[in-house]
Amino acid sequence: MDSRSASNDASIEPALLYSVLCDDVRREENGKFILIGLFETVGTRNFPAVHPALFVVNGWVGGAGTFRQSSRILDPDGEELERDPETLFQLPDLKARHTVIARFADLELTRPGAYSVEVLLNGDLKVRYPLVVEETA
Repeated sequence: MDSRSASNDASIEPALLYSVLCDDVRREENGKFILIGLFETVGTRNFPAVHPALFVVNGWVGGAGTFRQSSRILDPDGEELERDPETLFQLPDLKARHTVIARFADLELTRPGAYSVEVLLNGDLKVRYPLVVEETA
């Protein structure tokens, strides 16, 4: 294998600049995203509850190559509740940025507790953070 093909096969893993939970995502004409209803806690009076729509917005930077990303929601026992389909994306150079938006519709929350959001890149866990589900009066 010559050095040209080796450098074409090389990739640099990007950093996860942000991962945000929100109720909705819109895109302006200028390309900027508008995130609506940012949260880290869900309150409900009754269980099981259904959260109508939950978005996980992930921003990747500082890498080069082709990558696979998925997000998933785990219940308080660590069991996978939902997983979005893998998204394939490319970063042509280290200056490139990419945003991946996962939508979880009608997410069933069976009981209060510390649920988790996980973001995976090429099958490897990059971040896990809590999604607290509380019973409200």
